[in-house]
Amino acid sequence: MQVTTEPAGTPVRTYWLEHAWLGTHVEPGVAVDVAADGRITSVRRGAERPGPGDEILRGLTIPGLANAHSHAFHRALRGTVQVGSGTFWTWREVMYQVAARLDPDSYFRLARAVYAEMALAGITAVGEFHYVHHAPGGARYDDPNAMGEALVAAAGEAGIRITLLDAAYLAGGFGQPPNKHQLRFSDGSAEAWAERVSALKGAEHARIGAAVHSVRAVPARELGTVAAWARQRGAPLHVHLSEQTAENDACAAAHGCTPTRLLADHGVLGPRTTGVHNTHLTAEDITLVGGSRTGTCMCPTTERDLADGIGPAPALEKAGSPLSLGSDSHAVIDLLEEARALELNERLRSRTRGHWTAAALLRAASAGGHAALGWSEAGAIEAGRAADFATVALDSVRTAGPVPRLAAEAAVFGGTAADVRHVVVAGRPAVRDGVHVSVPDVAGELSSAIAALRL
Repeated sequence: MQVTTEPAGTPVRTYWLEHAWLGTHVEPGVAVDVAADGRITSVRRGAERPGPGDEILRGLTIPGLANAHSHAFHRALRGTVQVGSGTFWTWREVMYQVAARLDPDSYFRLARAVYAEMALAGITAVGEFHYVHHAPGGARYDDPNAMGEALVAAAGEAGIRITLLDAAYLAGGFGQPPNKHQLRFSDGSAEAWAERVSALKGAEHARIGAAVHSVRAVPARELGTVAAWARQRGAPLHVHLSEQTAENDACAAAHGCTPTRLLADHGVLGPRTTGVHNTHLTAEDITLVGGSRTGTCMCPTTERDLADGIGPAPALEKAGSPLSLGSDSHAVIDLLEEARALELNERLRSRTRGHWTAAALLRAASAGGHAALGWSEAGAIEAGRAADFATVALDSVRTAGPVPRLAAEAAVFGGTAADVRHVVVAGRPAVRDGVHVSVPDVAGELSSAIAALRL
């Protein structure tokens, strides 16, 4: 993601969009001028034909999608965890086995391929919820942030933005020390976590945020330290929240309250905070989340893959919680599928249709996710915004048919990641004609990186 040397604000590239989703509607014939600093300088409607030298993007161009919740190494589990039955907790044991085989080099190779797969799916920014910090057994690498730096470097080579959400993970459960698998996740205390994370540096394509893994993994007395670190830096703060009823039951036994109430009492909730999943909430929990403007990141494909349940997304949004989307465990990497699953899951739960429009779902998948990750300059095709966008084909067997004004509905409710044809990040192509610019064989790199982690 190198920046060219022309002065900021001077257009150096123009993209001609056959159809563009401009936040409320689909506009035909739009020319987008981009400066050397990767910002949009103008959006010109009514451009019936491309001009000389314009880069032509045929299909529906939408703002780049933001994957607000990712565990990159979980991609190695795809397929292998679909044999037999079980629960989230049995799945977790398999996940630990993969985590135990990661080192900075192997994690870089895997994450580079995973982030390239995201780019192919139209994702231009990822929130990496990162907790595999140290060597197996808990020993620190010579560079204590070697694993996190590997993820930042991987995103840069894959051509997408990253917010590294470095997660405090200090306990194996309420009142329990980390188990043998979790030792490499732990810094020992929130203060030691804060000291390590403070040494992380951002980059042109990278920002540093914080995470509380969960109330079961961060003792209540340590929550305030993590929240204060994020608050002092104006950084995003994410937390797994009430993904499982077992977590709620254990929290009630340990503290006499729900996880949401515990987080609220220790200053974790607020407009820079995002609760991931927010699945098993009480009415009071929903009021606490919405009233504090805490965001909600739903991960429908993972939540159904792990049999977690369907969260109360409409009630959370109505209460004031902004929505975003994530692919989490990467059962699939497809933000269009996450978007429509939000609506379709709620249809199954409520037996009624029409909870979100295609426009609202696209906003959750783009602007909502970027805001949750601290990239508020991205997420819209507007002058002054980051030139991050993706083009979805309108002539595939999944999207062909609807009139152009319904192209957003065709993309959201019929399209898949396979329909993404072009991706631009900071004004520069990351994907052309369905091929990644810097990682031409993404499938091959995924195969080799995952094979290296097998027993």
